[in-house]
Amino acid sequence: MYNFSFHIPTIIHFGKGTITHLEELKDYGKKVLLVYGGGSIKKNGIYDNAIKILKDAGLEILELSGVEPNPRIQTVREGVRICKEEKIDMVLAIGGGSTIDCAKVIAAGAKYDNDAWDLVLDGSKVNDALPIFDVLTLSATGTEMDPFAVISDLTKNEKWGTGSKYMIPTMSVLDPEYTYSVSKKQTAAGTADMMSHTMENYFSMEEADCQKFMAEGLLRTMIKNGPVALNEPDNYEARANLMWAGTNAINGIVGDGCSPAWCIHPMEHELSAFYDITHGEGLAILTPAWMEHILNDDTAPKFADFARNVWGFEGNDDYELAHKGIDALKKFFFETMGIPANLRAVGITDDKNFEIMAKKACEGSKGSFAALSEKDIIEIFKAAF
Repeated sequence: MYNFSFHIPTIIHFGKGTITHLEELKDYGKKVLLVYGGGSIKKNGIYDNAIKILKDAGLEILELSGVEPNPRIQTVREGVRICKEEKIDMVLAIGGGSTIDCAKVIAAGAKYDNDAWDLVLDGSKVNDALPIFDVLTLSATGTEMDPFAVISDLTKNEKWGTGSKYMIPTMSVLDPEYTYSVSKKQTAAGTADMMSHTMENYFSMEEADCQKFMAEGLLRTMIKNGPVALNEPDNYEARANLMWAGTNAINGIVGDGCSPAWCIHPMEHELSAFYDITHGEGLAILTPAWMEHILNDDTAPKFADFARNVWGFEGNDDYELAHKGIDALKKFFFETMGIPANLRAVGITDDKNFEIMAKKACEGSKGSFAALSEKDIIEIFKAAF
């Protein structure tokens, strides 16, 4: 385990009815920019509830709606414009990871003199941000308690992750009941996303038992509760366990001290940048293909631990166990959770972009658990095709 500094300043209000804590925003100023997506929060009542709480607290509300599933830099720029022209004091996102990511970069862009795309390409340029608040409605990305955001410019086929301590939310409201209306598709994709976060921290050569065993517990939590939430969307305990597991998958508690650079996420970002697919589905398709590609004498013992401690298999043959664990993951993603099993199933009909995608993904990753060349990444894309 290597040295690290651990600090999570986000205040979490978890449970039923915790949206009332939005009245605390009055302590941060008078004007709030409310950021949300396609309007589902108006159908399920969250919007009206939030507006009443904010108005009762004496806040002036401006709105930015229509945040895309893969949030666009053009939407971020519009939010930055509103913040600067209206002298906004804070940003409140109500939605899932895309909406919160968009709000984070808006908050940083409001304190930046040049184009917000600069901050996406280089997070070190973020030197300040407006206070960021959120009400989470989809368990998946963990952005409610981390410094990261992912923004796209599809006019350039680019999707990049950025991060800064200034983009960590000040306060997040996590009410599992707000995820009841999430579709089966997004529940499955969200579960795959949080599992990917956990696994990209878990698969490391560092000897960090504490983080490793916590990661295994998180994965078992997701594997147990994902199917329940899929089939019983209003099961509070399942939704609550998924929500908290997703938050802890990427807030540093299982990664700091042991995690190398990730590789699956940079590869999936290229899929989304070129084809605008659902992020969690892309991760689920790529992960088993990556595992099979890098299985060797060095990685087999870790994959065997994955099979034993996450899936409950027994045995002494590391390779045999590794294959069992990978097969179990495939079955969980593609059969139990109903996620499309290959890239063709999400509408990718040819491999013409694989070479340029691999080049960009290779630049964005150091290979994580095992070093990957551009050729390796192309082969993984083809195996997933």
